[in-house]
Amino acid sequence: MATFERRKSGQWRVRVRRRGYPVETATFGSKSEAAAWAHGIESEMGRGIFLSRTEAEETTLAEALERFVTEYVPRLKGRKMATYRARAIEKRPLALRKLAGIRGKDIAGFIHEREMEGMNPHTIKLDLGIISRVFELARTSWGMESLQNPVALARAARPKLPPGRKRRLEPGEGDELLARAKAYGGMIGPIIVLALETAMRRGEIAGMRWEQVDWGNRVIHLEETKNGERRDVPLSSRALEVLKGLPRRLDGSVFGMTADAISQAFARITARAAMGKKSQSSQALEPMVDLRFHDLRHEATSRLFEKGFNPMEVAAITGHKTLEMLKRYTHLRAEDLAKRLG
Repeated sequence: MATFERRKSGQWRVRVRRRGYPVETATFGSKSEAAAWAHGIESEMGRGIFLSRTEAEETTLAEALERFVTEYVPRLKGRKMATYRARAIEKRPLALRKLAGIRGKDIAGFIHEREMEGMNPHTIKLDLGIISRVFELARTSWGMESLQNPVALARAARPKLPPGRKRRLEPGEGDELLARAKAYGGMIGPIIVLALETAMRRGEIAGMRWEQVDWGNRVIHLEETKNGERRDVPLSSRALEVLKGLPRRLDGSVFGMTADAISQAFARITARAAMGKKSQSSQALEPMVDLRFHDLRHEATSRLFEKGFNPMEVAAITGHKTLEMLKRYTHLRAEDLAKRLG
């Protein structure tokens, strides 16, 4: 049975009571809206398909994000960045809305708002990922089964991601890069070789310790990776040679460099390589333009295919969980394929 109460604000509060179910309440701007809502609730209760909306209608997105940060984020590998993004979303107008009241059009509005602020598509995608995960947790683990995920409903409004990077080392560029790394000194030279031979991520290389190196089986045991799964990375003869030539550090670290330090050193040597060519034509500068350390992972992945490894073998080495992601990291040269065609 539904009862209606007009409040001093002019809004209508409705309560639905039925034996075997908790009391459901909601507030609307008009009695007709309240009556329509009550009719829907009573109909669902009568058919035995009712799912309580009370908690979803009382919980704001900001409150859900706070619960997400407190209960779920500590289990994530990238908890620092996930916390940062969740906290940033908490400050936005959308976070003041109740979960049950957020629709696909609201997410589309959030996307448009972020685009108007100049955010790139990848950043917006990561924000949407946080919101989507919060709704899925609320729906599946926090007792708000009546919720729909509005991020999924706003699929058409999602910004189109730019094509993945296709930067590969040009002929002779690898030798130039290693020569500059040798002149620069330190560990960046061996790190570049290992990256090209193993397709390991920057963070995986930075975190390497000597006890992870299995000399007999020629593998590196990675216990913690970006996707949260352990992985054994096979070592080529060249990779083994580089590792054997390194001095041993007292702290057990192989390279003794943070991930950020690796990127900074790499940026310096690529800049020095370009500077060393200033006396040549501007076209000669092109090979070293826009080269990032992560491009070495693209290069290494592509080389594995060129050596004849199949997709499953390459994925086992690189740690890609899907063939779609593996495809984004693989850039085979048409001229090389033409030679294989004969």
